[in-house]
Parts: sequence; structure tokens; C-alpha cells
Amino acid sequence: MWWNFTVLSLQSCLLAKADTKPKTDNLAELEEMQRMASPGVLKGYLEEMVPMLVDFALRVAFALFIYLIGKKIIRWIRKIIKRALEKSAADEGLCQFLDSAAKIFLYIVLAMAVVNQLGIATTSVVAVLGSAGLTLGLALQGSLSNFAGGVLILLFKPFKVGDYIIEDTHKNEGTVTEIQIFYTKLLTVDNKTVVIPNGTLANSSLTDVTHQDRRRVDLYVGISYDSDIRQAKEILREIAEEDPARLAEEDTVVFVDSLEDSSVRLGLRFYTPTSEYWNAKWRVTEEIKVRFDENEIEIPYNQLTVSLKND
Repeated sequence: MWWNFTVLSLQSCLLAKADTKPKTDNLAELEEMQRMASPGVLKGYLEEMVPMLVDFALRVAFALFIYLIGKKIIRWIRKIIKRALEKSAADEGLCQFLDSAAKIFLYIVLAMAVVNQLGIATTSVVAVLGSAGLTLGLALQGSLSNFAGGVLILLFKPFKVGDYIIEDTHKNEGTVTEIQIFYTKLLTVDNKTVVIPNGTLANSSLTDVTHQDRRRVDLYVGISYDSDIRQAKEILREIAEEDPARLAEEDTVVFVDSLEDSSVRLGLRFYTPTSEYWNAKWRVTEEIKVRFDENEIEIPYNQLTVSLKND
């Protein structure tokens, strides 16, 4: 058989080693080595190893098969969960959070099944994890805080997917695109993705810019003390009322905000739909400059006057 060559080789090595031992060695030890080198003993040892290796190879093959099938089953289960949540008209952030949680849980179950197939008792794994619970808790306290923050966000809904928020602590801002189990993703106006831990969002103040369907535009402009205040106010009112984004049911307010050192500061307030806020603000600001120039209303700016005195 195929192991005869291996047996003879091992026998030769053991006998060579025995020949090199000093003559003063114990005779019983030499006899034991010769017995181990006999073809019958080595053949029996190898015959015992072959079934073990075959069994281990089969376990590895079945574990790989379970992993591949398990991945497809997890993908199928996640699709079912998504469809069920979509039919129930659940919030998009809740759908993303539950999908992320289900994915982690199902992969943990799959990992336990693979480990069990390899011959490692799952009870032993659980016992080891339990004994190391304190260490894991300290190591994962940040992740647990983020998980708890995600749950709080979904329960109290300070914002939802699609809202534009400003995180006041670090001044991160953008449109919420995903609420995952540990993190929330924002898309900035210049198309960058900002990832913020849920714990940070749950434990700090933030501003939800788009939570309401309407928003007030506040504009301030300074005019010269020599200009006609009433005319300037009337022009501001006309500009605001002519803007197509202004909400007609809301009042337009024009007022003198303050008397500065070199200008009279006028204020203008009107409401627009939230989606039209920036376009309306930019459009009205440009129109103010154009109309003031047409009516010779001066907008002061800082300037330095130098007077030379001749002796």
C-alpha cells in the first residue's frame, strides 16, 4: 500500500538513531524504539490517522457548504424583512436600522453553526464569551453607546432620513441618508459623506433645518444716513412680495433693525417653502442691490479717507 514507503523510511530513521546511541544506554529503551520502528506499529498508527483526517476534511467541507448556503438564506430573509417593512409604511430610518440589526444577528447565528460543524461545542464558546464579558463590555462600551443612541433616535425621532441637520457640537451638517445600527450617514451639499456615531447625535444638541415645511428668510442691509429710509423700506417690501417663492399667507415684515456708526441697518423677513429657501434668499439679495442702485440708495462700505495737511 501507499504507506509502505513511509513505514520503511520511519523505520530506517529510528534504527539509525538507535545505532548512534551510546552503548551505555538502557537496553529496554533500545528495544522499545525497535518495536516502534516495526512495520506493524507504524502501519497501524497511519491507518488510525487516515480516518481522522478524512473526517476533518469532511467537516471543513460541510462547514463551507453551510456558510455558503447560510449567506443566501440571510440575503433572502433580509429581502423579506425589507418588503414587510415597506408594506407597513415604516419610517425609512427604522427599516435601515432593523435591516442592519437583523444582518448582524443572522451572521452570528451562522458563525455558531459553522463553528459547531467544525466540532467545537457552542456551549464552550458561550462560556468563554461569558467569562470574558467584562472585558468585552469595556472594549465595546463605545459601540453599545452608539447602539443605544440609534434606538433612542428611532424611538423619539429627532430627525429622519431625508432631513437636513446640523450637529451643533462639531458643526457637521448634511442630509440624512442612512440610520444604521451604530452610525448615521450625512450627505453634504458638496457631495461628501459624513459618518457620525449615533451616541454623539443622541447626546448632543442638533438643528433640524428641514423638519418644518416652511422657513423664514431673514435679510439685513445697511443704507446711508443720507438715503430715504421710507423709500428703502418700500423697495424691500416690493422685492419680497414679487418673489415667486414667497408664501402669500404669511406677512412680510420690513423694519429698522439698528442705527450703526456709518449706516442704518434695515431688516426684511418673509416665509418660503423649505425647499425654496436658498434660491429665494440668493435671488432677493441680488435684487436688493440692483433696485437700490436704480433708486440711488447708497449701501455704505468701509473706506479709508486720508487728509494731507500742508505746512
